[in-house]
Amino acid sequence: MTSTIPVATADPASTAGVDFGYRRLELQRNRWSGAASVRAVLVTLALAALTVAGVILSISTGTYDIPIDEVIGGLWGTADGGTVLVVREWRLPRALLAALFGIALGMSGAVFQSLTRNPLGSPDIIGFSSGSYTGALIVLLVTGGGYYAVAVGALAGGIVTALVVFVLAYRRGVQGFRLIIVGIGVSALLAALNTYLMLKASPEEQLTAGVWGSGSLNGASVDQLVPVLVVLAVLVPLVLALSPALRVLELGDDAAGSLGSRPTGIRLATIVLGVALVALVTAAAGPIAFIALVAPQIARRLTRSAGVGLIAAGMTGALLLVISDFLAQRLFAPLQLPVGIVTVSVGGIYFVWLLIRETRRR
Repeated sequence: MTSTIPVATADPASTAGVDFGYRRLELQRNRWSGAASVRAVLVTLALAALTVAGVILSISTGTYDIPIDEVIGGLWGTADGGTVLVVREWRLPRALLAALFGIALGMSGAVFQSLTRNPLGSPDIIGFSSGSYTGALIVLLVTGGGYYAVAVGALAGGIVTALVVFVLAYRRGVQGFRLIIVGIGVSALLAALNTYLMLKASPEEQLTAGVWGSGSLNGASVDQLVPVLVVLAVLVPLVLALSPALRVLELGDDAAGSLGSRPTGIRLATIVLGVALVALVTAAAGPIAFIALVAPQIARRLTRSAGVGLIAAGMTGALLLVISDFLAQRLFAPLQLPVGIVTVSVGGIYFVWLLIRETRRR
């Protein structure tokens, strides 16, 4: 039975709406409109607040602990010079990059899980992360390129891999299950290629590529922060603009086509944007596994939504990566682990929980 309940809305003329049991917020301005459940908004705000708290905690702890009030003073520039240097130049860029990379990975995972309609539809499962890693690895080992060259290589490798998977999976359209199976096969081939490249490299190159390939924020600096912010400022609005089209695709290609959508074009555009988000992270910190896989599913369960919300998934990814990087820094201090080791552990716990849950269901 469907019930009609009052709806909070920015339009005074609107008085009620149908919401299937969940209170919703509806916003309308001229030609633009949107809706979200109150629970999803509150969960997203809570995740954002926890992420900010995690960033402050990460900044305040280390070899030289800084009280929270001095951290705030260091951020505003009112503390002494040494504190400002530690807070702004050394610790803040790493903590912010962890949050930004988590947003990118969470949103990328949400895009691909929405496209494939499968919780395993993650860029690190389908092979797009491996493609970005291969492109960056070729540039790093063959040309010895710097940060921007590696970034271009990661983006090119990811996009080429996405196009190959897309073409191989295309049979009168692209079905989610077929995309995952083809992506897993391509990922295995790329893993073999990456191993071959590492074996042909010199010991010094192997060491550099090996540490970077584990997914590490240990070398994060303020020089990386500005380009990451600029790229995300372009990619995130584009992904959010395609969110309504993604929701239509979740109905199936036939239903989406009957509603005037172009499934193939939308799917290709969202794949390119999702790969670009992964490539941004891979270029700066190496392949960080499992955040893109886990964050959307945790966000969906927290918000209790039928689909995968992009913003909630992004904020969940930010919180997970900030916490993971904090653990990577502090678990074996003063030794700092690559954050990818911690995220793999988190992903392993998630898989164990998923197996137990599915076993109990059956």
